[in-house]
Amino acid sequence: MIILGIDPGIETVGFGIIEEKNQHVSLIDFGCIKTSSKSTLPERLNIIQEDLQKLIDTHTPDIAGVETLFFEKNVKTAIDVAQGRGVIIATVNNNKIPIIEITPLQVKMNVTGDGRADKIQVQTMVQRILQMTSLPKPDDAADALAIALSTANFYHEKQLQHHV
Repeated sequence: MIILGIDPGIETVGFGIIEEKNQHVSLIDFGCIKTSSKSTLPERLNIIQEDLQKLIDTHTPDIAGVETLFFEKNVKTAIDVAQGRGVIIATVNNNKIPIIEITPLQVKMNVTGDGRADKIQVQTMVQRILQMTSLPKPDDAADALAIALSTANFYHEKQLQHHV
């Protein structure tokens, strides 16, 4: 099963792609979709949609995990990121890929066992689980890999609940 994890944003969208086979996960690809603050919002949303579509066409994921948004301060940024997240969900959905939405707390709990884990703790566990030679960078891509790992676990939990 190919799993796409997405850390939504407007300037930077993190993506992580893993394969899960027989209870073993391996890294396929990770990185970021970048947009320029000099571009208009519609142009930025279009870049996100086109680049995400290319990733989907290349890797044909079976399922996608998209992190929910959590903002404390900047409402304008939150609205722009929410629009980016909407484009992400629409693009994934248009490709008939099931989506699991995951909160940042769930990702931290799932990957590290601690909902208050910091970025370095999450990156260290992602590195260990995926047997990477160095910490995954940048942060958005590392988060997306953690989202992909969590998506794999949530998918299996859901499957087990259906068989009980």
